[in-house]
Amino acid sequence: MQIKKPAILRKRYIPFETVDISKDEILYRSDELLITKWDVIRPRTDISKGVSYTFLKDGIKISRFYDTCGNFIYWYCDIIEVHYDENKDEFTLVDLLVDVKLTHKGELIVLDADELAEALEQGLITKDQACDSLRKLDGILKTVYQGSFPPEICKKQVFWI
Repeated sequence: MQIKKPAILRKRYIPFETVDISKDEILYRSDELLITKWDVIRPRTDISKGVSYTFLKDGIKISRFYDTCGNFIYWYCDIIEVHYDENKDEFTLVDLLVDVKLTHKGELIVLDADELAEALEQGLITKDQACDSLRKLDGILKTVYQGSFPPEICKKQVFWI
């Protein structure tokens, strides 16, 4: 069955950019979840490819990152705001700056909280967006601490290699 392929844009505030990631392979699409398989945008030595689970209504994108040999190395959670243009069939995933990284060894790292503060100070994001980001961060951390991270759908490795 052919999955209708939407346009997907990733918008960031720091650095300020919008990147078209529509070339990512769509593995699954519903009103609540978008699963994509991708290669890195710019060559890197630490990661090569991944699978992302974008929870459209929750505003969280959970990605499995792999090295050049196809070995799983870590989970990466982007806190996002999702905008969908039905007429264009286009998703814009707005990065709300704070991220969570969870290594295969269980190490938890919260990233870019300083960028959230900077974006708020510079007026790049609104107070409501900053509060939304922090609430979503709290929710992710609670699921990690409770041992219920990642969601079951993300644990299935049927999409890779």
